[in-house]
Amino acid sequence: MMHTTLDHLQPNQTGTIATIDAGAELTGRMCALGLRLGRMVEVVRIAPMRGPLQIRVGHTELMIRRVDAAKINVTLNQP
Repeated sequence: MMHTTLDHLQPNQTGTIATIDAGAELTGRMCALGLRLGRMVEVVRIAPMRGPLQIRVGHTELMIRRVDAAKINVTLNQP
């Protein structure tokens, strides 16, 4: 199993959230958006110029800043 952070995934890659290394407030906001431990997340699209990532969690798509995505550790899912 390979571990990395969400900001290192490429479009169409998926991973399972292992840990979130953020403060309580940011972790709470991420949980409210569906980013919880054990959930599968897919990178849909990456904005150019180090812009945000469009991700899918369940049936929800959202945009997340790279700096926040770097705080989400994932286990890569094999294709």
